[in-house]
Amino acid sequence: MTGDQARIPARPLLRRPQDGELIDVAGVAHFFRLTGEHTGGHFSFEEFSLAPGTIGARPHVHEGHDEYFYVLEGELTLHTGDGEVTARPGDLLAATRGTPHGFRNAGAVPARALCLYTPAGYENYFRDVHAAVSAGAEATDELLAEFRSRYGTSSYQVPSDTPRP
Repeated sequence: MTGDQARIPARPLLRRPQDGELIDVAGVAHFFRLTGEHTGGHFSFEEFSLAPGTIGARPHVHEGHDEYFYVLEGELTLHTGDGEVTARPGDLLAATRGTPHGFRNAGAVPARALCLYTPAGYENYFRDVHAAVSAGAEATDELLAEFRSRYGTSSYQVPSDTPRP
């Protein structure tokens, strides 16, 4: 048995709708239902929401984890490295390691989606940014890039000729 397996509960874990950790970062409400502490580091699971006109994440690339987005309500405009696409309820985006991605709510209504991170750990990025902003820091591109670099993530420069819908 590995160290990670030793930390996984020996029985199923039921999380009620109110169970989780709310982390508000730059206008996005991240509600982590499961973190690495619950899954032995295997994955994290969140529900997030953002108001119309809100940038969820500027384009970036992860080297150490994958992200999977599933839209529940509203629309997300997703940057895919080749341009942007609109994701609607029921759409799923897999942003695996090394692929540029980002998202925003370009729609007229709030958007709500699920995100799965594997392996876990990136929830600590959101915790760190939230703590810095709560202590008075401004969530600038430079601050976010500094924190991203701590978690194997780099900003992605979108080519100026990238098409938008």
